[in-house]
Amino acid sequence: MSVKKSPRVVVITGASGGIGRASARLFAQQGDHVALLARGSAGLEAAARELRDLGGDALAISVDTADHEALDRAADQVEAELGPIDVWVNDAFTSVFARFVDIEPEEFRRVTEVTYLGFVNGTRSALRHMLPRDSGVIVQVGSALAHRGIPLQSAYCGAKHAMWGFHESLLTELRHDHSNVQLTSVAMPAVNTPQFSWVLSKLPHQAQPVPPIYQPEVAARSVLYAAAHPERRAYWVGAATVGTIIGNRLAGGLLDRYLGRTGFASQQTDDPKPPDQPSNLFEPADDDHDFGAHGLFDTRASRHSPQAWASRHRRVLASAAATAAVAGGLRAVRQR
Repeated sequence: MSVKKSPRVVVITGASGGIGRASARLFAQQGDHVALLARGSAGLEAAARELRDLGGDALAISVDTADHEALDRAADQVEAELGPIDVWVNDAFTSVFARFVDIEPEEFRRVTEVTYLGFVNGTRSALRHMLPRDSGVIVQVGSALAHRGIPLQSAYCGAKHAMWGFHESLLTELRHDHSNVQLTSVAMPAVNTPQFSWVLSKLPHQAQPVPPIYQPEVAARSVLYAAAHPERRAYWVGAATVGTIIGNRLAGGLLDRYLGRTGFASQQTDDPKPPDQPSNLFEPADDDHDFGAHGLFDTRASRHSPQAWASRHRRVLASAAATAAVAGGLRAVRQR
């Protein structure tokens, strides 16, 4: 199947901050029409202005992805105002930083409704329009934590694990039906997003991503690439993601013990948690303040991932390696 070239109609959930916002910029820069879906009005409006300043066509829609009926209405609005949806990126999530025993049942449920069922709802809304046309691409923004649980993030890890199982199941159904709708996912590393300033935290110190940390643009480049090359079922971003996933497959028990020793401290800075830190679990944290795409850790975050670049260009690298091997063989023959 050939993937449609720009301009495309692209829907991004969780588009007001972090990876979603950085991805929206890249899609707009290449001429795509972008629908920005999120809850917070200030973040949404700022993101839409950014895209228009880049010369893109932006449509901002305030919606809670946990509400499947509202998400269906948003998809209908996108089709009515921008045209047929070509790419749907599921990125919206929320979480709670806390021990499992300190998370209330309604808090755990809410994380699951947004971070897992929000992806299910978004996928269903996309398929409702894509399947009749037999075309379209859905990108699930996943995480290394979809394959390996860590302490203090039981709700998020559980939701991401569920997302991966859902992703695999739907892939098999689409292949059984010989559908031309494409489904792919991108497993992310620790990323410097605003989540550490607005996710509900019950930790004594400021929450942080587990180093090494990457800027949202690193993640966004892989989202953009996955949308254009959805034939792969999954992309892994960052050497730490590769090590986490493979390490868990080979030595999960050792990782249990290692994370039991290090996982609490590595997810907190030495600074106390701000007493007035907002929480976006039940209400948006960016209704009155735009947090942008980046979080608190710009000075510690890398703007590049050699592994992610190599993953996106592995065919070129394989061809270059094969060419080098042939050239080396010819030189060896000539020297005999």
